[in-house]
Parts: sequence; C-alpha cells; structure tokens
Amino acid sequence: MFVQHKTTGKLIEILALTDLINPLHAEVTGRFHQGEEAQEPEDYPKADLIFPSGEPLPRCWTDAHYRDEEIARG
Repeated sequence: MFVQHKTTGKLIEILALTDLINPLHAEVTGRFHQGEEAQEPEDYPKADLIFPSGEPLPRCWTDAHYRDEEIARG
C-alpha cells in the first residue's frame, strides 16, 4: 500500500500494513518510492502521512482512544 508524505508529497510504500492500521503504533516502516532502485526502509510517524488523494488517515488507525467519548455516553 502506498501513502503520501505530507511535507514532501512523495509516495511511501508501507512495508507492514498491520502497523499502519494498528492505532497503538505511532510509526510505520516504509520506503520512499522514487526512481528504479528500492530505497532503504525507514520509520515514518503516522502524523506525517496522508492518502495520495489528500485525505487524512482514518482516526481509528491513529488514535487508540477514538471511541472513548462514545463508550462513556453509552
């Protein structure tokens, strides 16, 4: 899966999709997708990533407590 780095606009290939969707992981391992050679894997903070369409990552992927208010009201 590819996501986009907010500040550079470059695509990043996510190497472990489970880390991306796990809200307890603040960083994901990926590599910039540029040129013909594969780049070295690096860790990227999820806060710096968006979908290539410009949409932010879902809150349930970035915040482990995204339903706390709903549960407290329930």
